[in-house]
Amino acid sequence: MAKYYGEIGFATTSEDTPGVWVEHITTRRYGGDILNNTRRLEFPEKVDADISISNRISIVADPYAKLNFHSMRYAVYMGTKWTITSVEVQYPRLILNLGGIYNG
Repeated sequence: MAKYYGEIGFATTSEDTPGVWVEHITTRRYGGDILNNTRRLEFPEKVDADISISNRISIVADPYAKLNFHSMRYAVYMGTKWTITSVEVQYPRLILNLGGIYNG
């Protein structure tokens, strides 16, 4: 099983000016295991295919990750920010499912 150590981005929303809400990203580093390592191409009605991965990463959660798993937005894997599509809580671990490239 391959190991993972990388950055996870957490989003918090705040009102910068009245009526204007902005997401602010806080990053923290976590370690764990790569459970599944696959990629796929998606061919929507476009010329070029979208690259997406179906990786599952199991990280060891600290109290911050346990309380804020709902605000996880991306994980850095192989130098690229990938969108976290879902999080499964199996404390003390969190299982992150990755999807397409994060464009936040």
